Amino acid sequence: MKLLLPLLLAPLALAAPLSIFERRDAPPSTWSLSPRAPHPETILPLRIGLAQSNIHQLEASLLAVSDPESEHYGKHWSAEKVADFFAPAEEAVAGVRDWLAEHGLKETVKLSKSRNWLMVDVTVEQAEKLLATKYETYEHVSGSKRLACSSYSIPSHLREHIEIVTPTLHFDQPDGRPSPSHYKRSTTSSSTNPVKSSAVPGVARKLGSPSSGTIPKVSSSGFRNSFLNVLHELQDCAKVTTLDCLRVMYNFALYKPVSTSKNSLGIVEYTPQAYVPSDLDFFFANYSPSAVGSRPTLYAIDGGVVQQTDMGFGTNGESNLDLQYAMGLVHPQPVGLYQVGDEIQGASFNNLLDALDGAYCTYQAGDDPTQDGIYPNSENCGVAPLSNVISTSYGYNEADLTPAYEERQCNEYAKLGLMGVTLVFSSGDYGVAGNSNECINPADGSYTTTKAGTVFNPAFPSSCPYITSVGATQLPEGGSVLSREQACETVIYSGGGFSNVFPMPSYQKSAVASYFKNHKPSYSSSQYNNSMKTRGFPDVAANGANYNVAIGGAFGLVFGTSASAPTFASIITLINDARLAIGKKPVGFINPTIYSSLFKAGFHDIVSGGNQGCGTPGFSAVSGWDPVTGLGTPNFGVLLPLWLALP
Repeated sequence: MKLLLPLLLAPLALAAPLSIFERRDAPPSTWSLSPRAPHPETILPLRIGLAQSNIHQLEASLLAVSDPESEHYGKHWSAEKVADFFAPAEEAVAGVRDWLAEHGLKETVKLSKSRNWLMVDVTVEQAEKLLATKYETYEHVSGSKRLACSSYSIPSHLREHIEIVTPTLHFDQPDGRPSPSHYKRSTTSSSTNPVKSSAVPGVARKLGSPSSGTIPKVSSSGFRNSFLNVLHELQDCAKVTTLDCLRVMYNFALYKPVSTSKNSLGIVEYTPQAYVPSDLDFFFANYSPSAVGSRPTLYAIDGGVVQQTDMGFGTNGESNLDLQYAMGLVHPQPVGLYQVGDEIQGASFNNLLDALDGAYCTYQAGDDPTQDGIYPNSENCGVAPLSNVISTSYGYNEADLTPAYEERQCNEYAKLGLMGVTLVFSSGDYGVAGNSNECINPADGSYTTTKAGTVFNPAFPSSCPYITSVGATQLPEGGSVLSREQACETVIYSGGGFSNVFPMPSYQKSAVASYFKNHKPSYSSSQYNNSMKTRGFPDVAANGANYNVAIGGAFGLVFGTSASAPTFASIITLINDARLAIGKKPVGFINPTIYSSLFKAGFHDIVSGGNQGCGTPGFSAVSGWDPVTGLGTPNFGVLLPLWLALP
């Protein structure tokens, strides 16, 4: 018996103490606990996101190549250098492997190409023992059922080596509706989140769905088969926005691309959104005849297809708008189309990142099956070429996703910036409210469009400090093409506000400090994050009203930051064109540059209008940066020589 005692105690002595890593206080309000327990042998695709080496140097590294005052400005990194520099330490990989091996999970564990993710398929029973949790079956009001847990734990000594584990707290929603929940953040993240209520309503609507809330809005007058009689009539730009209107408003009417073989602009679309070729030609025939017959270069990602089955504004409006104006503004510069996701599963931002950066690829290594499309092969890893500028007119509410999920993705945007990519995102169309004009109910964290929703609902990825967020403006009623714009308050309201997840980046501190000093809003912390320590957005703005778009062989007036983003991205593309022509590199991550005092003159300051929402007037456009129109709208004629003067 004495000999047996040490043998019995040995495993207990070696057992690592566990601590809760993430937890959820209550199930989402649209989900209820099902009496049917999950079968213990059900397979879960467990994915463990490893802490990346040198991640604390990410912002400094990005600023070093992006700050115009840095000696390293413009010296962008190669993809290989990025992957090597941020790859997890061998200690992290080995430590997590050992933990899995202790639970009999050794032979089946795989490491991703980038070494950022460990993945293993486990049974529910194995996952529960491993994570000290209990998976339950939850039923959505739509009738669908999913497995989830309310918390999970990991060994205390591995907290510094793990960033996220999936699937755990997340809820899949095949019907496309958001589901509110309460979420209590673990202390694994260093980001500031002073807001007392951290609502995380689960997965946002499917990005390309007509009900996603990100789709641009159309005028109540609908579409007209006959062309509006405004062709090249600049005096009517306050009523109808055209290519020529934008060229004059932003001072690039005389610029013609000259380095098209070296330059690149990419437009991102999420299936089922798809452009209609005949609509491109109908638009170009009226506004840019030399572009008739032009098509974007298709980069199909994870089954991406330019579907032509479901037609109409809901499925063609976004893509037609983005491509008609981006292609029209930069012609004859070719434009690439990142078409992401198939018609069945759709996709999310992580699926795009997989294709852009092979080192990030997380299929069988970390894409969240409850939020990202999961596909049957990894052939899309790193297959899409990196465009110098990438414009995306889709987004989530920041509260749709967990902070760990957002932070890991935001870091990847920073890595793309390190490689010289300018990432442009629209800021949203509902002012301080979230998609579909939904605010957060402080009583239970649910989304609502009623007066009960008083908490502002910031957007993601606009709240990520490593992308450029674009708000919306418009010409004043009765004004001319040269009139000073105002914040867009026709049909849509420019999205803007302050993050509940990301701390304020250093490049923005002076501008935001000036805003709070001179124009501090009267709202309390119960409505928005007024700590003056978190990321503010948008960064800039561009016209987002009355775009004349061809859809289904007819023209109609379209509104949204969905228009502002590709317009601003087109202007940066032309800046890159001029720099490439004289042997310089693309501008890459532009935020440190545009926030610098040197570039202040390159933007038209917007000082009127607001972005109402959540039962409030929202924020107001004021002198200097503001959370409605950012730094203002671009003046290409001023910005071009400034950027040409940089290394």
